[in-house]
Amino acid sequence: QVQLVESGGRLVQAGGSLRLSCAASGRTFSSLAMGWFRQAPGKEREFVAVISRSGGSTHYADSVKGRFATSRDNAKNTVYLQMNSLKAEDTAVYYCAADPRRSSYSYRIAGSEYDYWGQGTQVTVSS
Repeated sequence: QVQLVESGGRLVQAGGSLRLSCAASGRTFSSLAMGWFRQAPGKEREFVAVISRSGGSTHYADSVKGRFATSRDNAKNTVYLQMNSLKAEDTAVYYCAADPRRSSYSYRIAGSEYDYWGQGTQVTVSS
């Protein structure tokens, strides 16, 4: 079992920045590819970003490319999502998720590929 706890969500003005953190426990962190997803009210959950086990590969949704960056610190069992130039449409509950089945540099972007999920953290961007 893997436990994931997100933090860092809050109310921020459009154009501002925010960094989300996701702390993992219960399994060797470096064995997990880590994804970020979000769900806005009335909308389906969508993929945001992913980072491979090694940290050597990342991938982003087109809607956040160039504004968001994900990174990980395997020594601290933590993955981060740095969000810059935030827009009102970034308002959502953000979830981190763990995928234990990938090789060092591979990843998946479908939520169904992830076995473990955090409880989510609310990000609200005011325009």
